[in-house]
Amino acid sequence: MYHYKAKIIAVYDGDTVTALVDLGFLHTQEMKLRLYGINTPEIRGEEKEQGIIARDILREMILDKEVQIRSYKDKQGKYGRYLANIMLGDLDVNIWLVDNGYATEYML
Repeated sequence: MYHYKAKIIAVYDGDTVTALVDLGFLHTQEMKLRLYGINTPEIRGEEKEQGIIARDILREMILDKEVQIRSYKDKQGKYGRYLANIMLGDLDVNIWLVDNGYATEYML
């Protein structure tokens, strides 16, 4: 597992974000991240209402904030997004979403 500082610059849905990841030596890279181990309702289709709620909660929590990313070496989801846990201080956002009913556990 790798740890990086990052700033969340976009939240697509409840389990997909875009971050500016600090790779060290004054180098940052924009990366799409899939929140590891969880699944949230989709923002389209039958789950739309719950999906928008999950997305908006996540936006409120982390958008435009500095966070810690815990990524899994060379592990990407089926859409090429890196898999990561997002830490906001001591709070694991992935676990918080599950514990508060906005996401379910999901192993890729």
